[in-house]
Amino acid sequence: MTVYGIHASHEQVPPADLLDAVVHAERKGFTAAMCSDHFSPWSVRQGESGFAWSWLGAALQATDQVPFGVVNAPGQRYHPAIVAQAVSSLAAMYPARFWVALGSGEASNEHITGARWPRKDVRNARLRECVDIIRALLQGEEVSHDGLVTVDRARLWTLPPEVPPLIGAACSTATAAWCAEWADGLITVNAPREQLREIVGAYRDAGGRGPLHLQAHLSWAPTEEEAAALAHDQWRTNVHGPPASWDLDSAELFDSVSEHVTPERVAESVNISSDLGRHTAWLQEYAELGFDAVMLHHVGRAQGPFIDTFAAEVLPRLDVTRPLPATAKEYRCV
Repeated sequence: MTVYGIHASHEQVPPADLLDAVVHAERKGFTAAMCSDHFSPWSVRQGESGFAWSWLGAALQATDQVPFGVVNAPGQRYHPAIVAQAVSSLAAMYPARFWVALGSGEASNEHITGARWPRKDVRNARLRECVDIIRALLQGEEVSHDGLVTVDRARLWTLPPEVPPLIGAACSTATAAWCAEWADGLITVNAPREQLREIVGAYRDAGGRGPLHLQAHLSWAPTEEEAAALAHDQWRTNVHGPPASWDLDSAELFDSVSEHVTPERVAESVNISSDLGRHTAWLQEYAELGFDAVMLHHVGRAQGPFIDTFAAEVLPRLDVTRPLPATAKEYRCV
């Protein structure tokens, strides 16, 4: 059985509206949630960039049982000790309801510090240092470190009862295999079935443990034309793979390089249909590929109709389960 949750896109929806959406989603039967952590949207049309960590405190307070996750990039915009403090505080207030996925980031969010944007191999090395620092701090250790990041005698004085999971974020087989060295689980985004199978295989074959998460981009509307138009308007800037997705550094640049992206191209990375049966089948396929948690990201800015419709017509057709407690110990037992 698979957890089906909702993804809250801070790039697209004002934080107050996102808060209403996750509260509504829990009441309607979604059993998990996660959010992005962006300083900049992918497009001027998306037009939002609420601060994830402020929002997460409000969202955890406003919901009853739903666990939340966030995708974060420590090392440039965020010092790893500050990430550890934020994670620890949320996990202390809401035990077993919070996890964080860690990735190497994108220039569109990280360039704001004015620091040079490193090569991918350097970013991975920096992330690996950050993971060790964050995990040690969450375990109550005092940390000093001199490397691609610097830490001087940091210690967290407020600790959670259990260390929350540190999930690896990967969009390629190489990164997925690398994440297996350190992660309590893996998260990726939807892609063609064979590509997802390879990512899952790369993680597991390298010894990766813990649950597999998928952020599934979808567009639903009452007609095919509306669903396609919505996806093209909001998500055509997100069809570009690495290195463009890593290295372009502004919403304006993403809009510029996406000017001639067609609706057909968008459909390669977004599940677009007015047919709820097709959406159900896509979501079931992800479960069959081995994903333990699928987070539904409706790429439209209006979340209410999507939540109501999928809760009534899609979730009942799926084997929906409740998530494991969000602790690293529980995740490693999966």
